[in-house]
Amino acid sequence: MKSDLLFISAGVMALSCLSAAPASAAPSGQAEAAPTLGEVVVTARRVEERLQDVPISMTVYSQQALNDRNVVTPSDLATYTPSLSVNQRYGPEKSSFAIRGFNQDQSTAPTVGVYFADVVGPRAQGGTTSGSTVGAGAFMDLQNVQVLKGPQGTLFGRNTTGGAVLLVPNRPSDRFEGYVEGSLGNYDLRRLQGVLNVPIADNLRARVAVDRNKREGYMRNHSGIGPDDYNDTNYFAARLSVVADLTPDLETYTIGSYSNSFSNGYAARNVLCDTRFLPGSPNFNPALAADPRNINKLRVGIPGCNQINRQAARGDSLLDVEVANPDPYLKLKQWQLINTTTWRASDNLTVKNIVSYAEFRERASFSLYSDNFFATSPPLAASSPFVGTPFSYILLNPAGSEDNASQSTFTEELQFQGTAIDGRLTWQAGAYLELSRPIGWSAGYTAQYLNCADLQAFQCVSPYGNGNFSASATKLRFDNKGVYAQATYKLTEQLSLTGGIRYTMDKIEAAGEGTRINFSTTGAITSQTCNDGLRFNVPDGPDPGTAPDALAVASRTQCHFEITNKSEKPTWLLGLDYKPTDDLLLYGKYARGYRQGGVNMTNVGIETWQPEKVDAYEVGAKASFDNVVRGYFNVAVFYNDFRNQQIFAGLTADPTSGLAGGAAIINAGKSRIRGVEADAAVTLFEGFRLDLGYTYLDTKVLKITAPVASYPFIAITPTVAEGTPLTLSPKHRVTLTATYTLPVDESLGRMSIGATYTHTASQIANGSVPASVGVLPATDLLNLNANWNGVFGSPVDLALFVTNVTDEIYAVNTGGGFNSAGFDNILIGQPRIWGVRMRYSFGS
Repeated sequence: MKSDLLFISAGVMALSCLSAAPASAAPSGQAEAAPTLGEVVVTARRVEERLQDVPISMTVYSQQALNDRNVVTPSDLATYTPSLSVNQRYGPEKSSFAIRGFNQDQSTAPTVGVYFADVVGPRAQGGTTSGSTVGAGAFMDLQNVQVLKGPQGTLFGRNTTGGAVLLVPNRPSDRFEGYVEGSLGNYDLRRLQGVLNVPIADNLRARVAVDRNKREGYMRNHSGIGPDDYNDTNYFAARLSVVADLTPDLETYTIGSYSNSFSNGYAARNVLCDTRFLPGSPNFNPALAADPRNINKLRVGIPGCNQINRQAARGDSLLDVEVANPDPYLKLKQWQLINTTTWRASDNLTVKNIVSYAEFRERASFSLYSDNFFATSPPLAASSPFVGTPFSYILLNPAGSEDNASQSTFTEELQFQGTAIDGRLTWQAGAYLELSRPIGWSAGYTAQYLNCADLQAFQCVSPYGNGNFSASATKLRFDNKGVYAQATYKLTEQLSLTGGIRYTMDKIEAAGEGTRINFSTTGAITSQTCNDGLRFNVPDGPDPGTAPDALAVASRTQCHFEITNKSEKPTWLLGLDYKPTDDLLLYGKYARGYRQGGVNMTNVGIETWQPEKVDAYEVGAKASFDNVVRGYFNVAVFYNDFRNQQIFAGLTADPTSGLAGGAAIINAGKSRIRGVEADAAVTLFEGFRLDLGYTYLDTKVLKITAPVASYPFIAITPTVAEGTPLTLSPKHRVTLTATYTLPVDESLGRMSIGATYTHTASQIANGSVPASVGVLPATDLLNLNANWNGVFGSPVDLALFVTNVTDEIYAVNTGGGFNSAGFDNILIGQPRIWGVRMRYSFGS
């Protein structure tokens, strides 16, 4: 670590201590100085507008800003954006966004829509959070990234109650140009990127971008089984864009993208066990240990304690894990075609059609709780030959050749945009269709309490005699239809009224097939029943709430069942904005947001949940100034009334059911969310710029009404409680970036150094488990970057980046299994990552 710091310090000094005179513009194709406010163009209202003219609280990043922060995955973006949090429960590649306390858990719909080139991320729903976002490599070659805060339900539709993240790619231009860029860094970082822009003809332009990125994992595995590290990066991404001017008024813009990520997946650090169940511990409670309802805490809680003790004996750090999965992997593959055709029918009317087709596939093998467990006494007799036999608590895998998730998504949107009444009325209207269909069965094998020599061949033994093998398969069909209209009318030259409404119709049709196979200590299959033994054991259909019958099945097709979940809701916007001068915007608005319900086929009796809604109120101001100093200051104050809230809840299984527990989504909450957001930038003197982002977020759960548990579960425990904040909602978040462009002679190139500091207050990750794992401590992260563009007037750029300079080791989420398993773990964020980049640019 000391050698890393010496290298970092030397690199920063070498790039920053080069001498004196006016700065020059960067060579063609290189990063320019930060644009003035008049040049920052955003598409937050589906048309191009100046950032300071849009009555929406938002943060915008250029490609240079993303590079400086080494933003590679969506979780990286959240690290540096106030109001934007990320749920990394299943690793950074499968993370989901949260804005203003609106979170996505497990298989719920997003609360933050992620859009690439105006098209929402392709759907998917496996056993854990996946899909509905952009693929690995999507952050290359972008015009900008826009983080919109607050409900965007009129123009972007449902599932944007928290906001939206818009990735805007660079369009093909009429110049022949491009670059090749390579990066090297610690953890054996190797990255190669390239862009080529070609004007094929006067009316035809193409652009190609590729990105190959590989880095070793920072979680070191000490089990001696499987890979040496987890939380690695390994992907390839490519994009082809073509713009054709069919006529002077008719343009077609097509994007084809491909992303393939293949990593070892995540591993969590086991840090806490319930010693009341551990014989020999001062806290051991024989009465609790003898209670049959706590048998699971003996079966896995004691091995969990033993694993934590082994870690302590080795002197492991929080970056050390012990995972016994022999072949873990996380494969995420998606491709997408997008076509946007724009017809300028007249000076007052533009017609735009956006159509897309995408496919998403996921195959994953991972240990849900990152365990390396051995059967113990108790609960086995001390003389049992199975004491010391290795087993997995919950090991998830694909089902043979079937993917964990495989889904196609087709979208079609027809937009009309125009002006009327001498330009005083600006309007747009449209219709939207989204059809998501299964490519095949989304299927998985889940081994519980088993030692499997060949999991795919069902060659497993059960040291405790109660191990089982869940083979589940689902097919989901998502239909979404919507119509919308929004208009802004200038009541006066300074005062404008905006109104918009959207009506959305959602339908989910889900089919499920699944069996549960029970194994003996000898490896013999003792029984095979439908799913968890409760589905179709009586002639009149499902029988949740009662003990399982002994109905054997031979095939999962005998367990076929279907569920449909429908909803339709309006969302709307009403706002006023006032511009007393060109440099000041004042606005106020009221919006309704809506997130659709969903289906999870694996939880008997609680398979579905209903939509949630929010009423959002916001007032804000955007001010620009160009007097003694140049800059801007934007502020927003908001209040949200959040109802029928979808809550993530842990499930404690009845000990007679043979289940290991589970998780469900329930409509159980009512909350209020209020806060303040501020974004500012100022150039204090020539070459020195400060950017500030701050969010104060005050969330409170007003009411929780959890459903009563019934067999096969004995407890349903929401992850939040009345009177507590919402999960992943830090009260304070501040980001400060300082950038200095050195006054060097233009013959040397353009040199700049920058630093970004981010403070995040403590926050609840899971309110149902002890605070030592359920509450994430405050973090203070520091990034440094140095850029030398146009080295000595050449087409070469050099850059150095360091994230998490102080090498802070911090938790980003928790496993949440303490109540059902008697032990728990935490997921760790990235330690210090550093690297150097060199780019060679060519063309005009």
